[in-house]
Amino acid sequence: MKSGYPTAAEYASERARHRPLTVIDIRSEQAAVTGSYSNRVVFDANENCMRLAVFEGEYRWHEHPDSDELFLVVAGKLQIDFQDGARVTLAEWQSLVVPAGIVHRTRAIGRTVNLTFEKRHARTVFVEKADV
Repeated sequence: MKSGYPTAAEYASERARHRPLTVIDIRSEQAAVTGSYSNRVVFDANENCMRLAVFEGEYRWHEHPDSDELFLVVAGKLQIDFQDGARVTLAEWQSLVVPAGIVHRTRAIGRTVNLTFEKRHARTVFVEKADV
């Protein structure tokens, strides 16, 4: 991993940490994260997965060409910037779907915890420089 962030291949190949019929506590899972960035697959469900992201700061510009990405903020505030210059801020328990193929980046306002739902093994394309 470079700079603490996964490569596109590492992101797509990650396996679920928990098996079906396993009860997990999201608060405990996020509390165990001590670094400034963690984004892990918690569960798989059909062709989809649920990820738990705990981070501070700004993530890289990217898109998922073949998968919508649903964000649900459970703690903190999450800004999502779009290549066209638009920005959305989500507070706790707010949610938004970024459609497949839309270039975006996420930015945590302080420490932010969010769940994302997307296709399992979703392809990620990182963008060097966005026109914003």
